Amino acid sequence: MIGQKLRNRYEIREHLGDGSTATVYKAYDERLEREVAIKMLLPHVRESTRKRFFQEATSAAALNHPNIMAIYDIDQDGDRHFLVTEFVDGVSLSFYVPSAPDVIVELGQQIANALQYAHERQIIHRDIKPANIKVTPEGQIKIMDLGLALPHDAKRVTAHGMVIGTPAYLSPEQAQGGKLDNRTDIYSLGIVLYEMATGQLPFNADDIGALLLQQVKQPPTPPRDLAPELPAALESVILKALEKNPARRYQTCTALAAALKAVVADDGTKIDTSGSRPAWADTLVVSRQSSGQRAPRKRTIRVILADDHTLLRKSLANLLEMHEEFVVIAEAGDGESALQQTLSILPDILLLDLNMPVKTGLEILPQIREEAPDVKVLVLTGREEDAYIIRALRAGAHGYMLKSTDEKELVDGIRKVMEGQLVLGRGVAEKIVGGMLSPNSPGDHKLTELDQKILLHIAAGYDNEQIAKKLNISLVDMIEMLAIIMNKLESKDRYAAALKALREGYILLDDLHDIDRKR
Repeated sequence: MIGQKLRNRYEIREHLGDGSTATVYKAYDERLEREVAIKMLLPHVRESTRKRFFQEATSAAALNHPNIMAIYDIDQDGDRHFLVTEFVDGVSLSFYVPSAPDVIVELGQQIANALQYAHERQIIHRDIKPANIKVTPEGQIKIMDLGLALPHDAKRVTAHGMVIGTPAYLSPEQAQGGKLDNRTDIYSLGIVLYEMATGQLPFNADDIGALLLQQVKQPPTPPRDLAPELPAALESVILKALEKNPARRYQTCTALAAALKAVVADDGTKIDTSGSRPAWADTLVVSRQSSGQRAPRKRTIRVILADDHTLLRKSLANLLEMHEEFVVIAEAGDGESALQQTLSILPDILLLDLNMPVKTGLEILPQIREEAPDVKVLVLTGREEDAYIIRALRAGAHGYMLKSTDEKELVDGIRKVMEGQLVLGRGVAEKIVGGMLSPNSPGDHKLTELDQKILLHIAAGYDNEQIAKKLNISLVDMIEMLAIIMNKLESKDRYAAALKALREGYILLDDLHDIDRKR
């Protein structure tokens, strides 16, 4: 999109980031001669998502507040639907986690006052979290992304009882799919303040069900247990905002803002209200910059999840989106849907189960490699047989991990695949290279060029007779060489030897794909 012009007016200049339903660009409005942001809806999203996209424009159009991102227009160029919004130059509020008490108070008051303005116009945000809040270089808050905002007279896009929002910041009533009012935003803001105060979330779990249960039932650890230097008055404000029963929380954001202001009076800390750039903004921004430049933005990794188990997909989506660099842009419950979504959306990486209805992962892999060669594919499955691993790698996978893999290893595996490395996860790797370390030196087991060619053809699916013919050697010699290779690599069979050679870099995944293409 860079360099293209929408409606002969908006020149796309920079890619800013990706969300689960839209891509955001920096653009220049040639008619009004100003920088703007373009939020473009991704193709093939659900109808409910499309309705929420248009609802965002309707919701934000009613708001005109210095701490809320302005929406200028909604338009369409061909089949591309997009919002034109204020361009906000700033950093995510997550850069201010954790912060000193005076920073928490100042930014918290700004957020609360902006939400009060929205609530007075009967609009609740429903997705307050650091990722949806920016801080400008002048220390000004900007609330972003009103995609889930709900005007009082809007038709519900989602069914009653459906959980929507970001699980780590959901209010108990959201977690239970209940009726919402302005106090849901107060609870979510309480979680944001807690995170700013302690550096961690009050509720956290790998399983989304467990996380929602914590939101409903579990009291938070008192912030001062984690941050003893926190003023007791500020702890009291945060805990009141986090009351499970809405009736026990602050009833308005005005009351919450006033309570935060009172913390300053009680603590004796002075905050500059002159309107000039506050000193803390300089201190915190500079501390996160290098040589006067803005801290580099992590590359967003766009992920499609393909697995026929809905609960596993949802758990994976929640797990990945707790890491800022990942965004799940689509999910598929069968192989055909996974194929079509991958070819249409072209994600950075597809996490693919092998055993799925309609078409299996192994069936769609060759077509993905052929038609979308830039898409990385990481197989995430319960099958750990050597033959499955070889077939998946030969068909185009860039890595193979088991569903029993823990969170840290999975996230690390995705990053390595994106860097171009072959990834064989724990369990797979142990199965393939068990007994890898030898008492002999590595030089004793050096593979010859012919050894490597034999292993490459094994990985590509050739049988012994075909390899002998291809390499112009006798079948007897070929079998003897294979026995020597297996002994060198301490592998029990030809498949394990080929996989170990891949793992050790004796043969390359790119060469495997090339030889398979030439068959």
